[in-house]
Amino acid sequence: MLKRKTILSLEQALALPYATQRFAQLGWRVIRLENPPEAGGRGGDPNRYIGIDTGQQGMGSYYLAPNAGKEAITINLKKSEGRALLQRLIRELKVDVFMCNTLPMRYAALGIDFATLSKANERLVWCGISAFGPEYPDRAGYDPALQASLGFTWLTGEPGGMPVPCGVPIIDLKAGDEAFAQVLLAMLENPPAGKEIHVSMARCAASWLITALPQLNFLDKSNDHFMRSGNEHRSFIPSNVYATADGFAYLAIGNDLQWSKLCSIPGFGGLAKPERTTNEGRKQLRLEIYREIGALTKNLTTQAFVDFCLQHQLSAAPVNTVDQVAEMEALKPYFMYTTIPNGRSIPLSPAAVDTDFLQDRRFHLEAPPSLGEDNRKIFEEAGLGESEVTALLQNGVI
Repeated sequence: MLKRKTILSLEQALALPYATQRFAQLGWRVIRLENPPEAGGRGGDPNRYIGIDTGQQGMGSYYLAPNAGKEAITINLKKSEGRALLQRLIRELKVDVFMCNTLPMRYAALGIDFATLSKANERLVWCGISAFGPEYPDRAGYDPALQASLGFTWLTGEPGGMPVPCGVPIIDLKAGDEAFAQVLLAMLENPPAGKEIHVSMARCAASWLITALPQLNFLDKSNDHFMRSGNEHRSFIPSNVYATADGFAYLAIGNDLQWSKLCSIPGFGGLAKPERTTNEGRKQLRLEIYREIGALTKNLTTQAFVDFCLQHQLSAAPVNTVDQVAEMEALKPYFMYTTIPNGRSIPLSPAAVDTDFLQDRRFHLEAPPSLGEDNRKIFEEAGLGESEVTALLQNGVI
């Protein structure tokens, strides 16, 4: 098992804070680096000011979950003194990993490029997340725009309707997970060596088009094959959402055997017809099949329909609200918690996997840090005297 590491991360928005949050769940030390306030500005990560007011300036509800369990410092990297301070921190704190998600065109100017920072630690693992990688240094990486650019929005929505993005920032989260994985792989190398890692959000997103892009080799170039399909599965029929007497349920039929099981449920036998025996046959008659199933489910409660399906080893589920997900017994024991400024302990989201660190703390992480909250503590840990810290503050470096 890897020993606890120290990560210094120039981070904002979601992709990178999500990645470093996963390290915090391992018990690693994560120090988030932000810009100090400038004249007339609030400073730091803009996401600090998004969401519902939690009672403390710079700690909006949207900021909480990705940043619990971290420390926070501010350094003005536009100043040479700030860039020198960054180098000193990497040396004195024995920083193992530096991460960033600013535009690649700013790396050298801010002194955060791999070549510069590795002078402070030749074994430093450096990881940058950007929209299209360093080959496109000025391209911003905002999730909704990337979903549009990479085909996700085109594929999502009702047939004939407007393209829409996914309901969660899926490209941000995929890029964060990839950065997490790549840094872990680098740390496992033996002997350890410095490494430069670039995570392209575009490549991450396109890697998930594994059920679409390869099929272009066998289809004509028309977009008709990849139009929006609503709740339908493009290949497996009949996988769709159906209205029930009190809500909605999803039924996924993945093969011909499952179709025969569906037809064996009392009341559903009328679906069975010779021309529907195969998936290809059902595909030709899919709209007719959807109507017939919907006519049956509307007379059943969601729970009754789902129970019937599960009894026959079919994959069915209620279409739950987010409130209902928060109450799922399969998830509740694994929710992470943090404490907000008013002293209230609140659930965040479940950890993807258990870690010893989280279990030892009953899944509780320290409150997300306020802007520059740990400046004095961390700078003194790096050997700066009180007069030096005061001077940096007066000169707008921190």
